[in-house]
Amino acid sequence: MSDFKVIGKKTDKIDAMALATGQPLFVDDLQLPDTLQIKILYSPYAHAIIEDIDTSEAEKYPGVKMVLTYKNTPHIIHTTAGQGWPEPSPYDTYMFDKKMRFVGDRVAAVAAETEEQAAEALKLIKVKYKVLPAVFDSEEAIKEGAPVIHDEPEITGAYDPKRNLAAHIEIRVGDVEKGFEESDVVVEETFETQYAQHTPIEPHVTLTYLDEYGRLVIRTSTQVPFHVRRIVAQALGIPVQKIRVVKPRIGGGFGTKQEIILEEICSYVTLKTKRPARLLYTREEEFISARTRHPFKVKVKIGAKKDGMLHAIRLYTLSNTGAYGSHGLTVASNAGSKTLPLYNKAENVEFVADIAYTNLPVAGAYRGYGATQSYAALEQAIDMVAEKLGMDPLELRKRNHIRAGETSPIFKALGEGREGVTQYIQSCALDELLEKGAKEIGWFKKHGKERRNGSKVYGIGMSMHMQGSGIPLIDMGAATLKMNEDGSFNLLYGGTDIGTGLDTIAAQIVAETLGIKPEQVIVYASDTDMTPFDVGAYASSGTFVSGGAVLKAALKVRDQILEVAKEKFGEFDTKDFILEDGKVISLKSGKNITLSEIAYDTLYVRNQHQIAATGSFVSPYSPPPFAVHFVEIEVDEETGVIKPIKYVAAVDCGKPINPELVKGQIIGALVNGLSYALTEEYIFSNSGRMLNPNFMDYKIPSTRDIPEIKVILAETYEPTGPYGAKSVAEININGPIPAIGNALYDALKIRLHKSPYTPERVLEAIKNKK
Repeated sequence: MSDFKVIGKKTDKIDAMALATGQPLFVDDLQLPDTLQIKILYSPYAHAIIEDIDTSEAEKYPGVKMVLTYKNTPHIIHTTAGQGWPEPSPYDTYMFDKKMRFVGDRVAAVAAETEEQAAEALKLIKVKYKVLPAVFDSEEAIKEGAPVIHDEPEITGAYDPKRNLAAHIEIRVGDVEKGFEESDVVVEETFETQYAQHTPIEPHVTLTYLDEYGRLVIRTSTQVPFHVRRIVAQALGIPVQKIRVVKPRIGGGFGTKQEIILEEICSYVTLKTKRPARLLYTREEEFISARTRHPFKVKVKIGAKKDGMLHAIRLYTLSNTGAYGSHGLTVASNAGSKTLPLYNKAENVEFVADIAYTNLPVAGAYRGYGATQSYAALEQAIDMVAEKLGMDPLELRKRNHIRAGETSPIFKALGEGREGVTQYIQSCALDELLEKGAKEIGWFKKHGKERRNGSKVYGIGMSMHMQGSGIPLIDMGAATLKMNEDGSFNLLYGGTDIGTGLDTIAAQIVAETLGIKPEQVIVYASDTDMTPFDVGAYASSGTFVSGGAVLKAALKVRDQILEVAKEKFGEFDTKDFILEDGKVISLKSGKNITLSEIAYDTLYVRNQHQIAATGSFVSPYSPPPFAVHFVEIEVDEETGVIKPIKYVAAVDCGKPINPELVKGQIIGALVNGLSYALTEEYIFSNSGRMLNPNFMDYKIPSTRDIPEIKVILAETYEPTGPYGAKSVAEININGPIPAIGNALYDALKIRLHKSPYTPERVLEAIKNKK
């Protein structure tokens, strides 16, 4: 580890200068002549049937070239979830349908010469609706007699659509009831998390056109280009070979772009008109008709012995998937698989999840992916157990957390929607994280001590977490590497950099393996025609899966280079060869040859061939990163405002390939989580319409809202990851809700059971306490 030349060192992002100077890197930077502009008409009702739709006036409007409805588009049921095939999400979606299932469901689309013409034409579409009873609460939705949201006969993959159940999960280990009976202390609580949106700075946008050979090109802001190609082909009934998907630079994804939402509409318009087509969401559309986080109701029950050892855990999650079941099963699976193994000392465990359809906006993938909601409950319940035992919450966690060399039966039982494999933890620095984080925040000096300044009271809280690195035996990535005359290399890989710096990480992996500089690696990614397959950017798979594929390709190329050097040196073995500073050096003989000389020799002189290789990576393991969070807050008893003062994130992500990028991911996730904990929330009318789809009324933080953040990296070496690395992108969003909730209890002895922790809810809790 100490001999790394590139890994673990500060390396500038390869796209930094281009981004900083405003180069045309994004989807909407490409302006093609004769591009048709598309606008969508949305349902004003949460649940309704279209009895009649008249588009004749809209079709006559100047500039209008096409109006799409369920009458003139393919009626092929599919899922919009960008997941591996066969998708674990139900097939419950059509391009356009007669039935509307939430306020914001698609009724029609207009393609016109300008956006203004398309918007005006939408107003001329006449729709007659038959309004149906709607259900907005997940508990009400699964009761007998509730309005059935999905009654289409073609639906497949849903657990029990007649009961509005998109999915259901039951996992049991040991005897949980007996475990509670044997416990000395039992805590049982219910927590609720809210609707929230990813709010990427770049909303969903797609541009489609036909190339010179008549093939469809989809240039789109996506996390999953290969899934886009497959699902668009399916939804339109055309061959995959007719489609090319290109992902340019992305202005944020966070999960909402692990979805196929706009691409099939643009593609259909282009195929029918033979003209380019563009569809760009407004911010309001992004809120209402893109994707959201699944709201959860979580019931947690924990039993423990007097010595502080957890003995039984029951976790029930009721997930609101909204009008369609995108990611419903797998998000709920994560709520158990990424949380319960953390406390593997509990011998009796039960996890049950129901995923309910409602007539509200569609939930989907969102950073944290179910673990966020589950930890909001679990980590506060752990503090409550500690209080009942009279034990420090840090000590309780220290006694019960999973350790290197250990496993959990939950790993095998929950594999994100299908049975996984038993895996053993091979790297874990939780004890170090607990110790260093506690020291940085001043845990033992401050926790449990009353501190106030007038109406302002201070508290301190913590939480502990694990996540994963890709989906075992499902996620696969591939990379191709080829050598050039000057000793540079072209890296073609399917990995999807959505602003995380994955392309830079890939260049560092190649550079370390081949003894060159990262700037000598020319990275081209995420083009379904030009790059090998990759599942895309989700499940914290970038560095582990895509990076793993890059490493395998680089090792193959390294072997080829060494074989040529062996011939040039006249030596019989390559074990004494090293690659360094763009050269192959024989430690035995002292001979050396540059990579450029090897390239010229193999391309033009002797035994001519292209030094190149493709590597594919899929793993039976998903090594978890670990994190321990500490936060100090100030809460005003008069206003109810919670102000985080200092936040400490102690993280084990294996060997950080690029420490600065790692810290950026940690801080970004923390700010995202702080916002979810304190301010972000959908507000709905009684008819299911979102009332705050804008940044005036839906609050996300600015830079002056961010507290002091201290990141502590505890280096481990994960043997299954590229150069010892594990994931880091998701885990740190999981901490703020429970850590702040625990800090609030430390300050005022009040506990909020519903997020976000708004001033109104704090004041109500203070009032109820008094």
